[in-house]
Amino acid sequence: MGSDGQNWYLDLTYDQWTPLSVSGPRPAARYKHSAATVDGKLYIVGGSRNGRYLSDIQVFDLKSLSWSIIKLKSGVLPATSGHNMIKWENKLLFLAGHSKDVSDTVTVRFIDLQSYECGVIETFGKLPVARGGQSVTVFGSKLIMFGGEDQNRFLLNDVNVLDIETMTWSTVETTQTSPAPRFDHTAALHADRYLLILGGCSHSVFFNDLHVLDLETMEWSRPQLQGDLVSPRAGHAGVTLGDNWYIVGGGDNRSGVPETLVLNMSKLVVSVLATVKGRDPLASEGLSVSSALLDGEKFLVAFGGYNGKYNNEVYVMRPKPRDALHPKILQSPAAAAAAASVRAAYALTKPEKLDLSEREDSNFKEVHVDNTQQKLSAEISALGQQKKALESSLADVQAENANLKAKIEEVNSTHADLSKELQSVQGQLISERSTCAKLEAQIGELQKMLESMQSIEEEVQALRKEKSELERDMERAASVQKQGSGGAWKWITG
Repeated sequence: MGSDGQNWYLDLTYDQWTPLSVSGPRPAARYKHSAATVDGKLYIVGGSRNGRYLSDIQVFDLKSLSWSIIKLKSGVLPATSGHNMIKWENKLLFLAGHSKDVSDTVTVRFIDLQSYECGVIETFGKLPVARGGQSVTVFGSKLIMFGGEDQNRFLLNDVNVLDIETMTWSTVETTQTSPAPRFDHTAALHADRYLLILGGCSHSVFFNDLHVLDLETMEWSRPQLQGDLVSPRAGHAGVTLGDNWYIVGGGDNRSGVPETLVLNMSKLVVSVLATVKGRDPLASEGLSVSSALLDGEKFLVAFGGYNGKYNNEVYVMRPKPRDALHPKILQSPAAAAAAASVRAAYALTKPEKLDLSEREDSNFKEVHVDNTQQKLSAEISALGQQKKALESSLADVQAENANLKAKIEEVNSTHADLSKELQSVQGQLISERSTCAKLEAQIGELQKMLESMQSIEEEVQALRKEKSELERDMERAASVQKQGSGGAWKWITG
């Protein structure tokens, strides 16, 4: 589309991706970069291209539709890929990612958007192991980091929390079945309580599952999605607008995902919003999607990605306004019974919520009943607690079994892949050995031929010597004959 006018976005059709005609030079095409929108500008930092990490800071002005480059006044931002970028106050925070700067733990860096100064932020507590391909989600004044792949290609499914106000890391202990270790997934926050994890991959499996972590009870669950099917994918991008989670792109190393999905987090219903054709940049792995506020209306902005080639196109979607629904309670019955004790152990929510639950408990105790009812209620309550305890124990055992089964399946899958690679290598070795044997036989034959040629050469030299002697003898004989005949002629004529 053209860039005429400063309010071009008001003419966009709802729920359709539109490529933007950019004026001036564009940044290098890339994937696995980080992106964020601030005051109508899209910031793109780092990424990867042809196996090389990038460190540039590109800014796209959504009003003028033009790119510019930020030159830092102090500090250095290392070339990084697979990292996360979060807008916090007047700074951009960068977490984790793969780079040539080797570090054992996750590094947090910053860029001041006013002074353009860059640096490393000192963090405290239990620092997570360095990684890339993780997800980082804002939860109040905290950042929740899940999963990723460390520098030794070890897959992770741990949950770490960074308190931005104190810059202190903590590791969260969760219950029930955790998602299988993965990277290049996407995450979202729903109703200021639930962390949603969708898709991603291991070294041999691409996922399409949804996992939910209740941030009050720290309990994992795996609810079933309704509506359109979600194909396995990794390297996709997601952004939330209200109760709706927009999922774009991704792939499985064979083909890109052409559908843009919208997941209603209250209903857990998935719908296909738009579909692109062929090797469109929007059907890429490692692309980014951000939300931009333009004249009070929110838009989706996509950039980059890889689907056989690296992209640097900018696409915009004007999402149609959707009705806001009441948040759906995703908490399980077992979690509800243990909520109070777990809240005390893992307090990540606001104090008001805890105070509210205590007030509700005290009100419940003020209800008066007769002695018979009270005894019956007590027995029922005791039986209910025993049942819940047994259900909880059973759930824990089932969760542990499921977790072990998932690990066994992953080990078996990895073993199968390694076995295939070993068989392939053994086949190549057998082929190479056969080739070497043939070459050795040819070398032996050539050596024999060389030896026979040497003997032939000696015979030729001997024949040449005999020839030379014969020629000298013939010359001597001819000379003698000439001298004899000359004397006789002289005698006759004399």
